[in-house]
Amino acid sequence: MKELQIGDKAPVFELLNQDGVKISLSDFLGKKIILYFYPKDNTPGCTTQACEFSQSYEDFLEQNTVIIGISPDSVKSHENFIKKYDLKHTLLSDSEKEICKLYGAWGLKKNYGKEYEGLIRSTFVIDENGKISKIYKNVKAKDHAFKVLKELC
Repeated sequence: MKELQIGDKAPVFELLNQDGVKISLSDFLGKKIILYFYPKDNTPGCTTQACEFSQSYEDFLEQNTVIIGISPDSVKSHENFIKKYDLKHTLLSDSEKEICKLYGAWGLKKNYGKEYEGLIRSTFVIDENGKISKIYKNVKAKDHAFKVLKELC
């Protein structure tokens, strides 16, 4: 599968959010979307990243931008994660990893010399017309949300 590039139409999808409601990328046409892929709810890096996006939630809204996080975790896990940290943005469950793969956020990783398949922390900025305007790969969780917001303004 061809790797996504800036200017490509963002692949459409439909996934369940933390409340079990189907959410589609097309629900947000006319708005910018921060679509971030993260490995697992309630882990240190993922919690830092989610909390920072939530902390900046109002600032993103002022930029006509919605924030959506996607991980392979279940709907119930997302519901608990949001409640535990009072997150303000939407989390989607991709338990089959289909959308993660579609966006190139699932693949080979290396850790301490070992290769394994896993989620590659990635963020895609999608413009109001559904096109990819920015791609961040192999993201470091800390301060990432603030970097994205700064570059969005």
